[in-house]
Parts: sequence; C-alpha cells; structure tokens
Amino acid sequence: MAESRLLDENETFSSMSNIVDSRILRALADMGYARPTLVQSKAIPLALEGRDILGRARTGSGKTAAYCISIVQKILNVKSSSSPSSSGGAVRALILVPTRELSDQVSKHLRELLAYCEKEVTFANLASSSSTHLERMLASDKPDIVIATPSRALNLLQAKSLSLSSLDSLVVDEADLVLSYGHDEDMQQIFNGGYLPKVYQSFLMSATFTKDVEQLKGMVLRNPAILKLEEDEDEAANLTQYAVRCNETDKFLLTYVILKLKLVRGKCIIFVNDVDRCYRVKLFLEQFSIKSCVLNSELPLNSRVHIVQEFNKGVYDYIIATDESSGRAEADSDDEGDVEGDEEQENANEEFTPSQREPAPEEPSADADAEVEDDAQPSTSIKKRKRAKSPPRSSKKKAQKRSKKGAAEYGVVRGVDFIDVACVLNFDLPTSTRTYTHRVGRTARAGRTGMALSFVVPEAEWGKNKVVGCLESAKKDEKVFARIEKKEAARGSKIKEYKFDMAQVEAFRYRMQDALRSVTRTAVKEARVKELKTEILASEKLKAHFEDNPLDLEYLRHDKPIHPTRVQPHMKNVPKYLMPRIAAAAPVGAPAPESEGAGTFVPFKKTTPSRGRGRGRGGRGGGATRGGRKKADPLKKFGR
Repeated sequence: MAESRLLDENETFSSMSNIVDSRILRALADMGYARPTLVQSKAIPLALEGRDILGRARTGSGKTAAYCISIVQKILNVKSSSSPSSSGGAVRALILVPTRELSDQVSKHLRELLAYCEKEVTFANLASSSSTHLERMLASDKPDIVIATPSRALNLLQAKSLSLSSLDSLVVDEADLVLSYGHDEDMQQIFNGGYLPKVYQSFLMSATFTKDVEQLKGMVLRNPAILKLEEDEDEAANLTQYAVRCNETDKFLLTYVILKLKLVRGKCIIFVNDVDRCYRVKLFLEQFSIKSCVLNSELPLNSRVHIVQEFNKGVYDYIIATDESSGRAEADSDDEGDVEGDEEQENANEEFTPSQREPAPEEPSADADAEVEDDAQPSTSIKKRKRAKSPPRSSKKKAQKRSKKGAAEYGVVRGVDFIDVACVLNFDLPTSTRTYTHRVGRTARAGRTGMALSFVVPEAEWGKNKVVGCLESAKKDEKVFARIEKKEAARGSKIKEYKFDMAQVEAFRYRMQDALRSVTRTAVKEARVKELKTEILASEKLKAHFEDNPLDLEYLRHDKPIHPTRVQPHMKNVPKYLMPRIAAAAPVGAPAPESEGAGTFVPFKKTTPSRGRGRGRGGRGGGATRGGRKKADPLKKFGR
C-alpha cells in the first residue's frame, strides 16, 4: 500500500470507470486500492491517450501500478476491437527491468492485476527461467506482456525466439539503474538492432533524473509528458543518520555491541561491498549466537527471492546484503563526480549521434497541471552514445566484464521491496553518493522513522589489519563520505556523529578478538562453498516441489548457522560484569536463572553432580564398606 500522503484525495479508481475496464477495477479493489496515487492519477489518463510518459517519483509512489494498469487496458482495448483470429499470438508490451528481483515483483503485481482477465491477457517473466524453457514458453504460450532484463531480452531477440514486430508499449523501469548496472551495450543493441517497430508508446520510470536517464530519454521517448512528484520536506526528518570513524577491526567490535545489546530495535540490513565480507560478518555474528542470513549475487534467484520474503515476514531480524555489483558500477557513473579524474573521463567520452526515434509532428498537449510537464524539445536534440568508434578493449577487460555479467542482474540497493526496516548499517561505506542514498532509502518508509549508521575508515587506518582491513573500496572512505555529507546537507539532512562511551565498549574487545580469530580465510571459503551448495539444492527443490505445494515454503530457512569453525558456548551470553551501566542489568537474550546461584554464562567449574552413587560403591564420600562397618584409619594406628 502507498503512503496516505501520496494518494490523490480528489480521485478514486471507480471514477476512472470510463477509461479502465471493470475487471481491472475489481482486481484493484481486491488488492486494497481504493484511491490512485498522484503518479497514477496523472499517468493513466495520459498513457491511454497514447502519450509517452517520463515518471519521476520515489520508491513506493505507485509507478509500477501506473504502467501496468495502462498497458493491460491497452491490450484489452485492442483485443475487444479486433477479431479473435487477429488478436492473439503477439508480444504487445515489453517491460525492461535492471534486476531479476524486480522482475519477480512486477510479475507478482501483474498476476494480481490480471485476476479477472488472465485468459484475455497473459504475461511471462523471462528473467527467472532457463533459455530452453523460455523458448518453449514463447513458442507455445505466446504471451501478451514480456518482463525481462535487457541482457535476457537481447539474447532472445538475437536467437529469434522473441519477436517485437507487434509491440505497442515499451516500459523501462528503474531507468536510473538500467545503464549503471552494466546494461548500456545491451540497450544500445536492442534499440539500434532493428528489433523494434517504428511506432510504439514508451514509459520511462525512475526515482531520480540522472545522466543515464537523459541518455535513455533520447533513445526511448518522443515528446513525453513528464510527471514529477516532489518529496515532502518533512520526509528527511523521519530518517536519522549517524556515522562513526573507526578502523576495520572496530567495525566488528561496534557491530557486536550494537546487535548483542539490542541498541537497535527491529529489523536491520547490513550492507557490505564484497561476498567474502558477507560470510565473514555472518560467521563472526554466529560466534555470539546472533542469527543472520546472507543475500548476494552467488545465490540462486529462487533462494534470493525467498530470503527477502522471509525477512519481510519477520522470520529473522538481520540480513547481510552484498552490494558489490552496484558499488562498482555506481562508482564509475555517479553524477556528482564520485571518482577522481572526471575531466579526463569527459575528454575520453565517445562521440554522440542523434536519437533513432523521430519527433512527433503534432503539437504537444497543453496540460496546465503543475505536476505534468510537456517536453517540447524534439528528441533529436537529445544525444546518445555511439559505440562504433570507441577503442577496442583488451581481452582481459572483456573477460572481467563477462565474469560480472551475472552480478549485473542482481540488485539489493534498489528494486527489492524490503518491508519495515528499522536500521540500515553501512558496514562498508558505498563508493558513491547515489548508492548511499539508495541504501538508506530502505528504511524510514511509509511514514515510519528509521536510522542509518555508516562506518568510515580513515585513510591512515586502512590496511593495518591484513586479514580484515584490505578492502579496496575503503581506501577512499573519507573522500566519499565528504561528498555524502555535502549532498545530504543540500537536502536539509545532517549526518550526526554516533556517540558512545569507548571505555565501556573496550570491555568487549577481548571477546571480539577471540571470535574474529576463529573466522579465518579458510573458514570463510568453506562457508561460502557450503552455503552455495546448500542453496543450489534448495533452489532445485523450490523449482520442482513448491510450485505444487507453495505452503511448504515455510520449512525452508536461510538463517541456519554455518559453523565451519569452533563455536565457544560461553560467547553466547554477555556476563553481568561486562554490561555497560546504561544497559539493562540482565544480559539480553539470556535465559532466566532456574535456581539461586545459577549463572547467566558458562562458569569455569561445572556444578553438575558426580557420576558416582554418593556414599555407595564408587562414591568419594563416607567410605563405608559393603557390610556397613566403617574402615579403620591406618594413620591412627601408626606407631602403636
């Protein structure tokens, strides 16, 4: 559900009955949608008039429903006005998304929207299936709507398994991420390869307007209606941002103290920049019996989707998300110059050529609404990149790009719908201001408050610990954080210093070091392999079994301890002498003592009774014989 302040109080979906089919309205009512959001109330009528749409609104504003309702209604109109023989067997809408996770969310939304017209309008999610299965599905089912990532769509177009000759609508969702996730060449080939018809309607949906969006705008749109939803000034007040300057080892210490003492209440996303770091943090937390699950690009798609679903249900509170793919891409394409040498990069830019699509001859519509702007400039003034004259890359760089191809379609920062997140912990600082904004945007949503805490490694402290302190992205933490502070200040937000009593935290350092010694590189490697094998097996079971038994998904858990290393039982609970004065007297998570004198941590001396039978045979007390007579003490008779 969208936030109440994003709804259009002067409009209802029932008032759109003259342009929206009753079956769609009935499905919207079942989904709990009575009023459209501001974006939906403006976009749907304009889209059904045939206008291209450029929508800028933040996550949760209803952009997905806006284009889904529009394209489904257009397909219903075409099929109702044409004969049955000519209305079937063609792809009429293509939805391009940057990640597989987002494709699943769009599929779920379409499935609910088509509840009462699923026979008339069909769809297929091409991002989460194998190539052979897709070819059979496209040949037999012939869906009306296709959802895919740019790379998957291009592969099927090149193999001639997918035809877009009858395309009426093209959607690019999360447009600001499509190019930054490494799909730039795929998009160029889709638009320049002759796969698209000359006339089609386009939707470009984005949360921000960046250089990438401007580039896509020139390729995709033709005199679009621009929908802008400005954010509320008070929205930033819901998010409290903190930062701590510390070395790499202190990251683990502070994370242990914050999570173990429950200084953060509720669900928390811990962002790291590397897959190895993901498992290192998980193994470290396991030493203290803190359950968490990992989310990274190595896991199968079904497992990643299920992890997010279980996290949203509240099955577990901590998720360690690896953001390595977006971190690399965003660092190279950030609008605010997040990498050094921007001038050299600009000088090295490739030539530009006019856009493929020609401007419409008719005059732009004279909409007077303040939230809808007409792009009167012809699209030929917008340029796009020309790849033909760029210097050829080395074979090494090509191999690296192929190795990152799979990770490009994985994204946690944006596109994944996390629900009710109380805190975002940037264990590793992102490499750009845009990535930071997207990360902290996972919390303080739907009118709730949230907290973001970021660890910043000073340049002088980088690399001192050879085991955990050599992350390349942490080299420029101070420079990146300075740009983050500047950008947040421009938005009216301030990043505060996270204050704590270091003397009380130091009491936990010995335990932290003991646990960190157990998490060796070999242990991380073994955990990574073991987790991957387990999730692959689980994913195969999900494909086969859970399609027929969806309720059985409950038994599959992703937060089980990996435990490839020694786990010390006394690390589970925090003893009273370590508890800071500001915290509760009883250790958090410790069971209540069953009897007087029972400790809340594992004692050095066991208090369990001996295995003997007391005064009987084999016992140490008494020393009576079998006949009941007490043995004589030989020392008393000595010397008589």
